[in-house]
Amino acid sequence: MPVALVTGITGQDGSYLAEMLLEKGYDVVGMVRRSSTITFDRIEQIQDKITIVQGDLHDQSSLVNVFEEYKPDEVYNLAAQSFVPTSWNQPVLTGEVTALGVTRMLDAMRLVRPKARFYQASSSEMFGKVQEVPQSESTPLYPRSPYGVAKVYGHWITINYRESYDMFAVSGILFNHESPRRGLEFVTRKITNGVARIKLGLDTEIGLGNLDSRRDWGYAKDYVEAMWLMLQKDSPDDYVIGTGETHEVREFCEIAFSYADLDYKEFVKKDERFFRPAEVDLLVSDPSKAKQELGWEIKVGFKELVEMMVQADLDKIKQKLGQ
Repeated sequence: MPVALVTGITGQDGSYLAEMLLEKGYDVVGMVRRSSTITFDRIEQIQDKITIVQGDLHDQSSLVNVFEEYKPDEVYNLAAQSFVPTSWNQPVLTGEVTALGVTRMLDAMRLVRPKARFYQASSSEMFGKVQEVPQSESTPLYPRSPYGVAKVYGHWITINYRESYDMFAVSGILFNHESPRRGLEFVTRKITNGVARIKLGLDTEIGLGNLDSRRDWGYAKDYVEAMWLMLQKDSPDDYVIGTGETHEVREFCEIAFSYADLDYKEFVKKDERFFRPAEVDLLVSDPSKAKQELGWEIKVGFKELVEMMVQADLDKIKQKLGQ
């Protein structure tokens, strides 16, 4: 059985990826850092089928130990400080984890498992102040947040190790991908959870930032399949993964509230606190290379995704209320 090491396994993408790898017959090793607040909610249903190990992207010796003990064939580096607003409040921490953490992972792999295959989670936030629309693998990068800057470093150090040490190292430039497992701090889940709470009489409004911001939103479960496909290729390369469609935050609100028979205009309040210091206005992918070379396709569309998330939050809250 091939062994896959997944950092960030307790997150949205890590949990879906772990489930998929188990279905494909992998031994899955999930790396988590020692913390008093680790939550295993997203992997609760598979926790007895995977191996959880401690390691920290701040500490290279811990990474070397994990590589030596478990000898992974594939490595998926999904761990990061991944919330853009937090990167403004904690820019140094974001750089340490999201940028330098990638270097520590790659170097540990180079020392112990140089023939393993490495996936780096790059981000559409690297495009930031977009230089062309849509964005492809050749679009110039212009990050607009400490998170975006850190992701650019992680992206280029992956390319550097690939070219310098002949390592099988790839980056997936993933555009926004959501699911019922998305963290509550992200705008999509904030909206769908807010809709559910309003529908069930627990809240009366949601405070949001720039409703005109446009994003390319897809379903996280579709996107983890693309990660795996990249590591099955004969040669390593980088790929943009997205839907090729763009939607405003306002449109997300319209669909989410309509699903619950509500009008978003009655409940959404604009709150200046949620505006970014430097806004990213229009992110939309050109995933044609991934479609052609990986055979990757999205299975869940935008409206279906939004409605799935609202329904999941309604179900979750009703369960808590004992309804």
